[in-house]
Amino acid sequence: MTESGMRIAAIRTTPLALAFKQPYHWAGRVDHGAGVVLVEVETEDGLTGVGESVAALPADGTVAAIRAVTPLFLGQPAHDVERLITAARHLGSFNHTPWYAALTLAGLEMALWDLLGKAAGWPVHRLLGGTVRDEVDYFGFVRGDSTEELAEDARELAAAGYAVIYMKVGRGEEADLRNAAAVREAIGGRRLCLDPNCAWSVAEAIHMIGRLREFEPEWIEQPTPLESVAALRQVRESIDVPIAADQAVFTPADVYEICRQRAADVIVLSPQEAGGLLAFGKAAAIAEAAGVPICLHGQGVSGITDAAQHHLGLRTANLTDGNQIMHQLLVEDLVTAPDLTPVQGKLGTWEAPGLGVELARDAVARAAELHERWAGR
Repeated sequence: MTESGMRIAAIRTTPLALAFKQPYHWAGRVDHGAGVVLVEVETEDGLTGVGESVAALPADGTVAAIRAVTPLFLGQPAHDVERLITAARHLGSFNHTPWYAALTLAGLEMALWDLLGKAAGWPVHRLLGGTVRDEVDYFGFVRGDSTEELAEDARELAAAGYAVIYMKVGRGEEADLRNAAAVREAIGGRRLCLDPNCAWSVAEAIHMIGRLREFEPEWIEQPTPLESVAALRQVRESIDVPIAADQAVFTPADVYEICRQRAADVIVLSPQEAGGLLAFGKAAAIAEAAGVPICLHGQGVSGITDAAQHHLGLRTANLTDGNQIMHQLLVEDLVTAPDLTPVQGKLGTWEAPGLGVELARDAVARAAELHERWAGR
């Protein structure tokens, strides 16, 4: 492909709704699906890269935002990833909404990396500097409504070989204690992570973590509201159970502040939240310099994002075990290859160019139709 042929000719966006197999219970709400936007970037020579942006339900607002920045990309060299994404990030009201900008632009940046990998014949992890490990360890995500359902799911995940089991809490003190006890009994000595999703005040967090401590959690993820790093730090300083920062962290600047205030033992982050693969790498480097490990964050996404995150996991030196993977929650994934099902909780490398994903176009069409129905059209 010629240098001129690597110029961007078109950007296509398709708003999608992804239905979950079962209700997704977490602190304060129950979700039945997620909104994403499929982003496709095409060059003048007809090569296409694919990415995915996280969106609200419905996803029309994210589509509009991507279309608004599209003129900055058309006619530009596809390999100028840093320059193009930086220019888009500073356009208009994105200056005042860095978290929304990150979630919107991540899919565009992801598609550019897929495009460049396909042009070079290399997987994205090689473009980003190569791997530091041969496989990434992922969590077993416990789901269910009742205590009995949670315990049964946890037992199955442990039997499948997941070393790290992850469960939502923040559903009320009595329920949390009952559920944690049942899951701990079901998984034996396997590692357990608990996530209340910002459900508690500082005092509530200190109280609840004290009560949950007997179940030996590996860490408690984002116990306090996302707006206050100081609250997270106060909890960490008051208890002897490790604390993970999640919703309080999006940008590399957020990572710096968490590290500066010593507010967390672990940072949970995705390329969607950071604003792309490059920004995630910067954030991970800041955390590494501070001696803080990074855990890949799972969101309501398809295998497109999970594949992109896996490339990052393969190359991130300060990565934890029990990283989060979420496409398995879906009634139907958008990806037919590679197989993203962890074996004994682990996924290895693949050498297919770009992200290495193959889209199921019929599944994309059904997700687009579901978006229309959920949007009331």
